[in-house]
Amino acid sequence: MALRIISSKYQTPCFVFLVMFCLCNSQDSSLSPMEIKEKEVIYSVIQGFVGKWWNGSDLYPDPCGWTPIQGVSCEQYDDGFLYVTAINLGPVFDNSLTCSHDAKFPEQIFKLKHLKVLSLYSCFLSPSQNPAKLPFSNWDNFSDSLESLTLRSNPGLVGTIPSKFGSLRNLQSLVLLENGLTGKLPPSIGNLVKLRQLVLAGNDLVGEVPFNFGRFSELLIFDASRNNLSGALPSTFGILDSLLKLDLSNNMFEGELPRELGRLKNLTLLDISHNKLRGGLARTLKEFVSIKDLVLSNNPIGGDLLGINWNIFQNIETLDLSNIGLVGGVPESMAQMKRLRYLDLSNNNLSGSVPKSLENLPCLGALHINGNNLTGKLDFSEGFYMKMGRHFAAWNNSNLCYITKSTSQMPYGVKPCV
Repeated sequence: MALRIISSKYQTPCFVFLVMFCLCNSQDSSLSPMEIKEKEVIYSVIQGFVGKWWNGSDLYPDPCGWTPIQGVSCEQYDDGFLYVTAINLGPVFDNSLTCSHDAKFPEQIFKLKHLKVLSLYSCFLSPSQNPAKLPFSNWDNFSDSLESLTLRSNPGLVGTIPSKFGSLRNLQSLVLLENGLTGKLPPSIGNLVKLRQLVLAGNDLVGEVPFNFGRFSELLIFDASRNNLSGALPSTFGILDSLLKLDLSNNMFEGELPRELGRLKNLTLLDISHNKLRGGLARTLKEFVSIKDLVLSNNPIGGDLLGINWNIFQNIETLDLSNIGLVGGVPESMAQMKRLRYLDLSNNNLSGSVPKSLENLPCLGALHINGNNLTGKLDFSEGFYMKMGRHFAAWNNSNLCYITKSTSQMPYGVKPCV
């Protein structure tokens, strides 16, 4: 009887505890559990990048719920389970997981069948002590899921770009920025017709741009700068109707500027500086009505400024035509580009006088005309020289002088007119 009383005495608290336990369990299940295999895979993948010291099962027993892994995101699917959809590793935020000095690219990652986003920032730092290569196979496991692939600032990531990247048919962003990648661009990349951003800058890529790169009908940004790419610019670039920014600077491209580039009516930035391009300015530039930033410097393009109707460039803000072999004079019509902020005509063979009307450009903050054969008198106002300051450069024009109006504002390197 006593036992029964004792039992009755504690019946309600035990019942409450049991109910609370069940409620907690039901709450956990409402968060959508993660499959055991999915947990094991994400633990293995993170450990491969971060190091063997990392014990995910202890630190993050619920990696997509109450104890999420930094940089890992999950989504619930129709079967009621949570699956990993994003992995972002590297020093992006203060609490981000950073890769170890001996990080590897774990093959287990290809078992994350719902992965949409993969971003590795500063994970492979040493091409000599810990070189890593991208896996060449299994990328087709992500053919239906992966939408964004970013490999940034990994100088220890060496080798070529896998041709299997071409199987990532839902990829919208491919960023391979400042790595140690070498070799040619695989033509299979041209299969990624949903790409909106393609960044290949800062590697050691060689060879020509594949002709089928003109298939990117939705591409907004294409940046292949700072490589060793060569050959002619593909005429198929003219098919990239959606393109906003095209940066092919610091390569070894040669030949003429494709006339087809003029079809890019939405283009706001074109940077093809530091190449070996020729062919003059007039036939291509006359079509760039939407351009804001045009940088053609350090190419043997040649030609003159007089054959271009500069007043059509009402959106242009940056115009860099330095060191491209220009001859002839500086036309008055250049003063009609009302939004121009930066004009660089330096280190050419320009001759004749400098139009005074250039000082009427309302937004102009920098004017470089140094290193030419310009002659005559600079007749800009004192206010113009004050506004420009060190951003006005006219030296190395031996027959150019300025009209003395004040002893406080003098263009550096230009002699006063006698």
